[in-house]
Amino acid sequence: MRAEFVELTNMCMVRSRDGKYLVIDRRDSSWPGLVFPGGHVEAREAVGDSVVREVYEETGIRIRSPRLCGLKQFTNHEGKRYLVFFYTACTYTGELRSSPEGEALWLTMDEIRDRRPVDGFFEMLKVFENDGISELYYFPQPSEKRLRYL
Repeated sequence: MRAEFVELTNMCMVRSRDGKYLVIDRRDSSWPGLVFPGGHVEAREAVGDSVVREVYEETGIRIRSPRLCGLKQFTNHEGKRYLVFFYTACTYTGELRSSPEGEALWLTMDEIRDRRPVDGFFEMLKVFENDGISELYYFPQPSEKRLRYL
């Protein structure tokens, strides 16, 4: 089978000039905790445009020149392939504000570690911060090999 249902999403690691990271403290009980901002790609929307829109909607920060740095993929509970395009950005404007998604915060990595990041946060962070890793793949079936970096 060559065709399958795919859900397209994005996530962006925004780093400030003073070394802090833009995160959302998610209110969603299905995946609570601190995470980089992001969301769904709308129909007929460029993925790069979607990450700019999502970061702005969730935080009030308008990023410029986001750089694609990797990908996360897994099969979700509905049997769809779920793709998360990872971006980084360090150029931005705007005033920080929270949204219905959760509280928007600038935190150091130590502060993120001391609070509760979402499940898989540090696995994703490896892709964001390592130029030698471009993909995080979670295997769809339970096995002793749960994930793979490519």
